[in-house]
Amino acid sequence: MAISTMVAIAAVAAAVLLLARLQVTKRELRRMAEQLRLRNDQAVSKKIDVALFDRQVEALAEQINRQSELIVDAEAARRRTENELRQAVANISHDIRTPLTSIFGYIQLLESDSLTPEEKQEYVAIVKNRTKRLQTLLNDFFELSVIESTDYFLKPERLRMTGLLSDVLVGFYDRFNERGLKPDIRLPDEEIIVHADESAVRRVMENLLANTIKHAEGRVEIHLERQHDRAELTVVNDAKSLAGSDVNLLFDRFYTADRTRSAQGSGLGLSIAKSLMEKMNGSLTAELLGDRLALKCVWHRETRLSDNERTRLLTE
Repeated sequence: MAISTMVAIAAVAAAVLLLARLQVTKRELRRMAEQLRLRNDQAVSKKIDVALFDRQVEALAEQINRQSELIVDAEAARRRTENELRQAVANISHDIRTPLTSIFGYIQLLESDSLTPEEKQEYVAIVKNRTKRLQTLLNDFFELSVIESTDYFLKPERLRMTGLLSDVLVGFYDRFNERGLKPDIRLPDEEIIVHADESAVRRVMENLLANTIKHAEGRVEIHLERQHDRAELTVVNDAKSLAGSDVNLLFDRFYTADRTRSAQGSGLGLSIAKSLMEKMNGSLTAELLGDRLALKCVWHRETRLSDNERTRLLTE
């Protein structure tokens, strides 16, 4: 047989094999397209499977499945966001409407000619108090929305945590006394330095202490310490009335253990503190230890100073 004939036969055979392979691939692509159509029409999440051993086809199916997963995840995230927004609007409306209704009711009472001067004075004081609470609520809502916005930036600097916490504690001295609380305060002998935004750290400390004063039922412990490369602030107080199921909800912006919210404040303090800690790449966690609640703030990238640096900072 001539060489040219053998070459021709080989070429024909190769063409036949290539055509067969092409037909098989086209059939597999049609099968994949049908799977994709059924999945889209029936809104099911079944992955596309491949019956043909072909790396390119398998890679295509894998990318289609991956894209489908991303679409499903994005849709789930959109629904969660919508639900959270609806819940937020409902809760904000409730929290604003409640004091407004109360204020309006007392204003109507003040219009009565039968009130004594003492009663009028009492009702005016109540209206002022409810108005102040409403103002606090709106301010906290605004602050939280600003903190959680993408264009909110902090200005980190080197902070002396021991001195800062001591300064904040002095400002809460009278409030602790009013509640009859004598906190066990433990501060390190050595200054702890972190790289963080001073106003944000101060606000976190203030919110934790305010929350403790509001809800503490007995002993209060405030500890600042160094743990390896972290600075940790822990605030512990008795919380016999706090259920274990409540702990995970403490940082929810619309959650309070007492939904009547008869206490002063907006109930947003811990939410604001947690958002600020996350902005500083830190963390704020809550743990129920028996009948005691422990709130712990952790600042990472804490820096140990040399003796000369420490002396310079302490003498500034």
